[in-house]
Amino acid sequence: MAVVDPEGLVVSANDTFGTLLGTDPAALAGCAAADLVDLASDARTWQAYREVLSGAQSRLRCTRRLKRPDGQSLWAQVTVAPLAGDAPGLLLSVADISARRELQAKLRHLQMHDPVTRLPNRALFFERLSAALEPESYEGGTGRIGLCHLDLDGFKAVNDTLGHRVGDRLLAGVAERLTRCAEQAARTRTGTPLVARLGGDEFALLVEDSTGTDQLAELAEAVRGALREPFDLAGRRVSVTASIGVVERHAAGTTPTGLVQAADTTLYWAKADGRDRWTLFDPERNAHRMTRQALASTLRAAIDRGEFALEYQPLVGMEDGRLRGVEALIRWNHPQFGLLAPNRFITLAEEDGSIVPLGRWVLRTACAQARRWQLDHPGEPPIFVSVNVAVRQVWDSDLVADVARTLTETGLAPELLQLELTESAVMGSAGRPLQTLKALSDMGVHIAIDDFGTGYSNLAYLSRLPVSVLKLDGSFVRGFQYDARGAERDADRTSPADEVIVEAMVQLAHKLGLTVTAECVETSDQATRLRRIGCDTGQGWLYSRPVPPDRISELLVQPAAGRP
Repeated sequence: MAVVDPEGLVVSANDTFGTLLGTDPAALAGCAAADLVDLASDARTWQAYREVLSGAQSRLRCTRRLKRPDGQSLWAQVTVAPLAGDAPGLLLSVADISARRELQAKLRHLQMHDPVTRLPNRALFFERLSAALEPESYEGGTGRIGLCHLDLDGFKAVNDTLGHRVGDRLLAGVAERLTRCAEQAARTRTGTPLVARLGGDEFALLVEDSTGTDQLAELAEAVRGALREPFDLAGRRVSVTASIGVVERHAAGTTPTGLVQAADTTLYWAKADGRDRWTLFDPERNAHRMTRQALASTLRAAIDRGEFALEYQPLVGMEDGRLRGVEALIRWNHPQFGLLAPNRFITLAEEDGSIVPLGRWVLRTACAQARRWQLDHPGEPPIFVSVNVAVRQVWDSDLVADVARTLTETGLAPELLQLELTESAVMGSAGRPLQTLKALSDMGVHIAIDDFGTGYSNLAYLSRLPVSVLKLDGSFVRGFQYDARGAERDADRTSPADEVIVEAMVQLAHKLGLTVTAECVETSDQATRLRRIGCDTGQGWLYSRPVPPDRISELLVQPAAGRP
């Protein structure tokens, strides 16, 4: 300790103070206390010290690195406070905290490094990444940053079959090769990429002042090649590969979380595309993924908010052109993305199970609408409504009970409801699906196979199923796109074999007691040929696009509506 007068000069110092600074304590008298403990090295500390001297502030405490006359240095905690009582001046105390600082440094190293690979861990990686994205860090450089995010293909199999000890050795070996790749990259580029283990079998290589995607691509390819070489682990040869997501962009406007999320997404693409490869971030592909996630996260709530609506596409008798029925087609009036067709969200609904409540809503709405048409037009033959059913609705809900309840509540006759399932869903049905189909058929509901001809096309098997309608896939109908005058002109898109195949399927279907609907009928020539080979009903833009319910009401009072 030392006593300091109001002018900031040392009055006296004890022996320990002199020993700490490596000088005779008597020689310190008259010296400026601020110079002895380096209080003037930064403006903020100097201002605080002056306020303590003047009495405007009661205490100052700071940490300083002090140099002794012998050239050695130490870390010291400096405290300046007024003397006790009314005595003028200050008491300056200095404590050697070098051992504490050294221990803190060791603890921080342990805290910020992975014990298995000795690489920086996730915490240190994000600390370095955050610092690299500060404007003062990239100004004067390229202003760009790159990241390779990788994980090992097949690492879990190594852990499960050879044990965690071998797995840890593999991780350590991977770390060595990644570090070597980073060092080699530094020979041709400025700066060595930071290699870090993010956890598990995930690693990252951070490139500050990136020169562009070519640099990141070279690094990713070097890493991929290095890791494909077998590892010799305690006499065992282990081979793994790596999938790598690569992101390179301007540092300005980039956040640590945003960069890592983009790299993680790109890593997922690399795995989905076949593994053992690197993939560069694609903004368009990411936008599609973000849209998909946004739709999936709001799908269930959208049902409750009433954002869905149904349109109806007519099914017309091929012989007389009269309206026989309609297919209910769902639309999503999304507040952000506008009107969405089912191909944008049905798969999402099937994946997360929301297809069950959504399917119930479609069934109830379509049946209620069909009944309303019947009541509004009592003089016209009633039309049936066809509703698409997903396989998950059969497995995850009591479809028979849902249909029975809906028919009872709406008052629609069972024979005016048709349920469409895809060919792949119906073929090979056994157990619960088959029982469900039979129960619905026994109820009087018609079962139709949608897109027939794209899968098994096993007509013999149909005789064992309670199916009453086949809907021919539009790919067959498109093959009818020719006539005698235009055969040469349309030769590139004609397929006479399609007509032969369709005619054979129609004849066999009729012998099995099934009716046939042709989808995607767009021209009168197609309709003529389909009618000639015996198709019962047609559906397509020749007759009508999907339309709102009021347009169907208009078609109901028009004789032979839509006849070609």
